[in-house]
Amino acid sequence: MGSGFDDLLEAVLSRIDHAELVRLTQDLVRIPSVYHPDVSDGNETQAAGFVAGYLERAGFDVQTEEVAPGRPNVWAVWVGDRPGKTLLFEGHTDVVTEGDAAEWEHPPFGAERVEGRIYGRGACDTKGNLAAAMVAVRAIKDSGISFPGRLVLCHPVDEEGMMSGIKAFIEGGHADGVDAAVICEPEENQICVRQKGALRVEVTFRGRMAHGAMPLSGVNPVTRAARFVVAVEEFERAEISHHGEDLLVGYPSLTPTILMGPDCGEPQINVIPASAYVALDIRTTPSQSHSGLVQCLRDILTRLKSEDPDFDATLEVIEERPPTETPRDELLVRAMAAAHTRLTGEAPVYNGVPGATDGTFLHAWAGIPIVTTGAGNREIPHHKDEWVDEEELLATCRLYAATAMYYCYGEETDV
Repeated sequence: MGSGFDDLLEAVLSRIDHAELVRLTQDLVRIPSVYHPDVSDGNETQAAGFVAGYLERAGFDVQTEEVAPGRPNVWAVWVGDRPGKTLLFEGHTDVVTEGDAAEWEHPPFGAERVEGRIYGRGACDTKGNLAAAMVAVRAIKDSGISFPGRLVLCHPVDEEGMMSGIKAFIEGGHADGVDAAVICEPEENQICVRQKGALRVEVTFRGRMAHGAMPLSGVNPVTRAARFVVAVEEFERAEISHHGEDLLVGYPSLTPTILMGPDCGEPQINVIPASAYVALDIRTTPSQSHSGLVQCLRDILTRLKSEDPDFDATLEVIEERPPTETPRDELLVRAMAAAHTRLTGEAPVYNGVPGATDGTFLHAWAGIPIVTTGAGNREIPHHKDEWVDEEELLATCRLYAATAMYYCYGEETDV
């Protein structure tokens, strides 16, 4: 690698303004972009509008597109003065609910700065990293260097839900021509090349409504649902025993997250409901078969039916997200590793993502190589008093910028 590239990289890194990065993160955190369907001007609209406005003022070509009413995707493109590869940075604008704000020590949307940390819902997952990507790409654009390639900033809605934002982005053809993508998520600036898959499963149990004082006159779907939940727990233990711990993403899991009866309408303590509902959040490792898992769950229902003629249940898979893996010899991985070593003087740490991300669909649907990384303790997302460290966030911003440089300059950097 020649001194010419070093000079170009330093010209870019010198454009990164730490104070601007902190301000931008705070501004984003202060927008409570939790999706609420009963809010006419949805909070995701406010977040998307803020991002679009910032990028337009910075001179980017900005596009917005509604995925659903009040739920707009935003993306921006900057094209260098030389032909080259296209690298996309993805960071979602939505956040999960804050829960009971009274339980927070720091206001969930206050974006308070305390001892080098920014607190608030989304500070870690993933508005800090969204800000880091915007500042990093802007630094490249504003540096005035000759740049071989095209950079895309993609900021979709609904990552915390059914990922409808990134699905619409791909289905609309907006990912066409993208060569690789950095998924901006809190991973302690580790290079995550593998991520778990996911299955979302719903099971509805049908019974016969009756008075709670006369249970034999009805059929209780709640007890049938409970038997299924216990059987799933046993099945999970068997899967863990069979597949073991993946070195990068850990153990597989089959987690019942919702158990309710009836499946709709109001419950009443002295009424046996006519139905019950169980939701499963299943997280898979690359060694597991999704179709095999679903068949095993159906087999459990068949067995329970054989033991109880009143057992009546239906299973539906409402979402499937395959595991993903990007080889370490992929150019993006090598570029990020080179950038990390150049900035820190240390070899990078490789890891996996314990959950699915929008990158799941960029990889599985669009065939785009992905790497996931960003600032933030990976156990902090969705907790109360969520926070991100300001210095780590600056390191992330520098890593994003340097990765884009190494990736797009390619052979000129010996990666």
